[in-house]
Amino acid sequence: MTKSLVVFGAGPGVGRAIARRYGKAGYDVVLIARRRTPLEEFAAVLTADGSTAHVLTADLSETASIPALATRIRTLVGDPDVVYYAPSPGDPDFTSAASLTSARLHAVLPLALDTLIAVVAEFLPAMLARGDGAILTAQGAAAVRGRPHMSGWGPLLAAQRNYLQSLAAEVADQGVIVGQLHIGARITGTPFDDRYRASGRPENAFPAAEPADLAELLWTMHADRKPQELLVPSDW
Repeated sequence: MTKSLVVFGAGPGVGRAIARRYGKAGYDVVLIARRRTPLEEFAAVLTADGSTAHVLTADLSETASIPALATRIRTLVGDPDVVYYAPSPGDPDFTSAASLTSARLHAVLPLALDTLIAVVAEFLPAMLARGDGAILTAQGAAAVRGRPHMSGWGPLLAAQRNYLQSLAAEVADQGVIVGQLHIGARITGTPFDDRYRASGRPENAFPAAEPADLAELLWTMHADRKPQELLVPSDW
C-alpha cells in the first residue's frame, strides 16, 4: 500500500520542500493551505516530477473544522503515515514581552497549538494501531530560547514544543516518532528572505538555510528515528 504525507501549511519554504522529499520517496502527498491557486500550481510541479499530489484548502486557525478536514483527507489517502504541521500566521507578529497582551496571544493560539492538538487527536490513534508513523514540525527557534522583542508568536511555539516533547516521550516505544526542527535562519525562497535581502542588510548578518536541506533533516530524523529535536543553526 502506498504511504502518505499530509502537509499542514504547504507554503513556500520547508512545507513544499518536504512534500518534494516524500513525494520523491513514493509517498502520496496531500497539500493543505488557505489559497487554492498556489497549491494547485505546486501540485502540478509534483505531478510532473512523478509524485501523486492532492490539494485541500482550509483555514487552519479554525480548529473546529479539523474533524471535517480529517474526513476529506481520509477520503483521499486514508489515515496518513506522516503528518507535517507547520502553518504560521502571515505576519508572526513578534513583539516585546513588555507590551504583549493576552488578546494578542490568543489571536494566534489556535494556529500554534489548538489545531495541532486536534490534528494529532485525529491521526495518532491509527499510527499507534499500525505501530508506525511520524509527526513532524518545523518552527522558529524562538521556541527554544526567548529573545528580546520576539514575544507573541515565540511563547506559543515554546508551548507547542513542550507539548510535542511530552508526546514524543509517550509514543516513542510504540513505533511513532515525533520530530521537531527549530530554525533560527532565514529560509531561502520565502517572502521573508526576499524582504530581508531587499532591505540592504548584510546577508551574512543572518544565516540562510536552504528548504531542501531542512526537509532532508526531517526526512533523516524520521528514517533514523533520532534525534527528536534539531536546532538550525546549532548555536542559535
